[in-house]
Amino acid sequence: MISLHSGEYLDNNIRNFMIPSERVAHVQVGNNLEHALLVLTKSGYTAIPVLDPYYKLHGLISTPIIMDSILGLERIEFEQLEKKRVEEVMNRKIPRLNINASIQDSIPFLIDNPFLCVENEDGYFEGIFTRRTVLIELNKHKRKLNKN
Repeated sequence: MISLHSGEYLDNNIRNFMIPSERVAHVQVGNNLEHALLVLTKSGYTAIPVLDPYYKLHGLISTPIIMDSILGLERIEFEQLEKKRVEEVMNRKIPRLNINASIQDSIPFLIDNPFLCVENEDGYFEGIFTRRTVLIELNKHKRKLNKN
């Protein structure tokens, strides 16, 4: 069993492990769904952050949200991709982490989310913190403890 009682691992600041905003695929609130779907497809992600022109975080857009928004009663209404805007369909209720949060703060949210958006005190997007990162760092910590 892994002992985490020292706090050495869980108390680490997420800032040290997050992917910075410059490296994160995103769209802006005013983009149409066609652009968002293109960014999602090209990046290979299923969800990406939605930002305003000032880099403030507004929510997430995902391929399932886009597809759901263009499903008609009898067909997929592809023409809606050009007409609808990201801000009309995006998920606004997303878990967010403050840039000063610890790994321990992130764990309850990472159970149901593959990544969390990180923002500063003013709501500006700083990057993402991934479940993968937590597991990689936990594995490193476990190996370190096993060597001792």
